[in-house]
Amino acid sequence: MTKAVIIDDEPLSREIVKAYLKVFPEIEVVQECGDGFEGVKAIQQHNPELIFLDIQMPKITGFEMLELIDQKPAVIFITAYDSFAIKAFEANAVDYLLKPVAEDRFRSAILKWKSQVTPASPEPMERVLNAMSTGAGQQNRIVVKTGSKVKIIPAHEILYLEADDDFVKIFTAEGSFLKNKTMSFYEQSLDAAQFVRVHRSYIVQINQITKIEPYQKETHLAILRDGKQIPVSKTGYAKLKIILGL
Repeated sequence: MTKAVIIDDEPLSREIVKAYLKVFPEIEVVQECGDGFEGVKAIQQHNPELIFLDIQMPKITGFEMLELIDQKPAVIFITAYDSFAIKAFEANAVDYLLKPVAEDRFRSAILKWKSQVTPASPEPMERVLNAMSTGAGQQNRIVVKTGSKVKIIPAHEILYLEADDDFVKIFTAEGSFLKNKTMSFYEQSLDAAQFVRVHRSYIVQINQITKIEPYQKETHLAILRDGKQIPVSKTGYAKLKIILGL
C-alpha cells in the first residue's frame, strides 16, 4: 500500500483528487492538509511515498513547504502556474496537474509515477525549487523550520547571512536560523538593492552597515548596527563602493 498526502487549500480540489484515486486502490490517502504548515507535519508524521501538492496556498507556498522537508517524497504538483513553470517541471521530470484537473491527465500522472522503477533523485526537485525561487522575482521572505515550528522571516528583518559548511546561517534580531541552501542561491535570489555579498562567506543587508573600516591588505571590515564586524573582500568592497556611491 502506498501512502499519499493531499496538500491543497481548496476543499473541492482535494475531493477531486480523492475521487480520481478510487481507481488506484493501492494508493491510500493518509491525510488531507489545507496549508503548507499542516503539510510539513503530515509528511513528518506519515512519511508518505507520494504527495499531491498545490503551489499557491496561504501562509507558505508549496515550494516553500518543500524546502522544509529533509526527505522529499515523490511530488505531483497541482498548479495554475504558467508555461514557464511547466517547462521547468518537464525538464526536471516532475509531473504536474493543471487546475481544473482532468481525470485522464490525472491518471496519466499516476501511471507515470508508478512506472518509475527507482525513486527519483532529489536533485531534479532542488533544481525546480531553485528555478522557481530565482525565476519568479526576488525573494521577499525566507521560510525556516525551528524544531516542529515554521517561521517566516521577512527579508527586511535579515541582518546578514553567513556560510556554515553545507548550510547558510540567517541572522536576525531574534537569533540565527539554518537553511539548507548555498550562498550563491541567496546572492541571486535576494534583492541586490538591499543585500550585497561582501565576502565569499557573508551577505549583508546594506541598511545594517554603519561604517566601513580598513583592515588587512586590500580588505575591510563592515561594522553593523549591532556592532557585528563583517569581513569585506576586495571584490566585496568594490561592490559596496558602487552601491553606496563611495
